Amino acid sequence: QVQLVESGGGLVQAGGSLRLSCAASGRTFISYAMGWFRQAPGKEREFVAAISRSGVRTSYADSVKGRFTISRDNAKNTVYLQMNSLKLEDTAVYYCAAAKLAVVPRGKDEYDYWGQGTQVTVSS
Repeated sequence: QVQLVESGGGLVQAGGSLRLSCAASGRTFISYAMGWFRQAPGKEREFVAAISRSGVRTSYADSVKGRFTISRDNAKNTVYLQMNSLKLEDTAVYYCAAAKLAVVPRGKDEYDYWGQGTQVTVSS
């Protein structure tokens, strides 16, 4: 069992930056690939970024490539999402998730555990 707790969301102006954190419980954090998803009101939850167990491999949605960076610190059981050049359309609840089997998973169904989400609101 893995418990995930996101933090770092908030209100930011367009063009600004935020860093989200996701702290995982347990001693098996390194066994999981990690990902970030987001869900805007009235929309499906969508993939944002993923990182492999070692942190060597990453994957990004086209909409965030070049602006967002996913990273992880296995010693701290934490995964991060650095978000720069934020746009109005980045407004959403952001979720982190853990996947046991996949390497750099992009699909929701590949993930086994989810956090409760943190709100990111980008204003003009």
